[in-house]
Amino acid sequence: MRKSDRNAAIAAATILVIAGLGFFVMPGLMMSLSQISPWLAYAVAIVFILAFFGIFWLRAHYQRKRDEREEAERLR
Repeated sequence: MRKSDRNAAIAAATILVIAGLGFFVMPGLMMSLSQISPWLAYAVAIVFILAFFGIFWLRAHYQRKRDEREEAERLR
Protein backbone atom coordinates (compact mmCIF):
# COMPACT_ATOMS: atom_id res chain seq x y z
CA MET A 1 0.00 0.00 0.00
CA ARG A 2 1.38 3.36 -1.02
CA LYS A 3 1.72 6.14 1.51
CA SER A 4 -0.78 8.32 -0.37
CA ASP A 5 -3.34 5.49 -0.36
CA ARG A 6 -2.87 4.99 3.36
CA ASN A 7 -3.24 8.72 4.03
CA ALA A 8 -6.39 8.84 1.90
CA ALA A 9 -7.88 5.92 3.80
CA ILE A 10 -7.07 7.51 7.16
CA ALA A 11 -8.54 10.86 6.07
CA ALA A 12 -11.72 9.25 4.75
CA ALA A 13 -12.15 7.16 7.91
CA THR A 14 -11.65 10.23 10.11
CA ILE A 15 -14.20 12.24 8.15
CA LEU A 16 -16.74 9.41 8.25
CA VAL A 17 -16.31 8.87 12.00
CA ILE A 18 -16.80 12.57 12.73
CA ALA A 19 -19.80 12.73 10.39
CA GLY A 20 -21.24 9.57 11.96
CA LEU A 21 -20.97 11.10 15.42
CA GLY A 22 -22.58 14.27 14.10
CA PHE A 23 -25.49 12.31 12.63
CA PHE A 24 -25.80 10.41 15.92
CA VAL A 25 -26.29 13.60 17.96
CA MET A 26 -28.33 15.37 15.27
CA PRO A 27 -31.82 14.23 16.44
CA GLY A 28 -31.29 15.46 19.99
CA LEU A 29 -29.72 18.68 18.76
CA MET A 30 -32.61 19.25 16.37
CA MET A 31 -35.17 18.73 19.15
CA SER A 32 -33.34 21.13 21.45
CA LEU A 33 -32.98 23.80 18.79
CA SER A 34 -36.58 23.43 17.64
CA GLN A 35 -37.71 24.64 21.07
CA ILE A 36 -35.90 27.91 20.36
CA SER A 37 -36.90 28.12 16.71
CA PRO A 38 -37.79 25.50 14.12
CA TRP A 39 -36.02 27.58 11.49
CA LEU A 40 -32.83 27.50 13.54
CA ALA A 41 -33.05 23.70 13.70
CA TYR A 42 -33.55 23.55 9.92
CA ALA A 43 -30.62 25.88 9.33
CA VAL A 44 -28.27 23.82 11.51
CA ALA A 45 -29.29 20.62 9.73
CA ILE A 46 -28.77 22.20 6.31
CA VAL A 47 -25.36 23.58 7.29
CA PHE A 48 -24.30 20.17 8.64
CA ILE A 49 -25.33 18.36 5.45
CA LEU A 50 -23.65 20.97 3.24
CA ALA A 51 -20.49 20.79 5.36
CA PHE A 52 -20.44 16.99 4.98
CA PHE A 53 -20.46 17.21 1.20
CA GLY A 54 -18.30 20.35 1.18
CA ILE A 55 -15.47 18.56 2.97
CA PHE A 56 -15.37 15.84 0.32
CA TRP A 57 -15.61 18.42 -2.48
CA LEU A 58 -12.71 20.43 -1.03
CA ARG A 59 -10.65 17.29 -0.56
CA ALA A 60 -11.27 16.19 -4.16
CA HIS A 61 -10.42 19.70 -5.39
CA TYR A 62 -7.14 19.65 -3.44
CA GLN A 63 -6.22 16.20 -4.71
CA ARG A 64 -6.98 17.16 -8.31
CA LYS A 65 -4.72 20.22 -8.05
CA ARG A 66 -1.99 18.14 -6.39
CA ASP A 67 -2.17 15.50 -9.12
CA GLU A 68 -1.96 18.18 -11.82
CA ARG A 69 1.16 19.64 -10.18
CA GLU A 70 2.75 16.18 -9.90
CA GLU A 71 1.98 15.47 -13.56
CA ALA A 72 3.47 18.81 -14.63
CA GLU A 73 6.65 18.04 -12.66
CA ARG A 74 6.93 14.61 -14.26
CA LEU A 75 6.70 16.09 -17.74
CA ARG A 76 9.57 18.51 -17.10
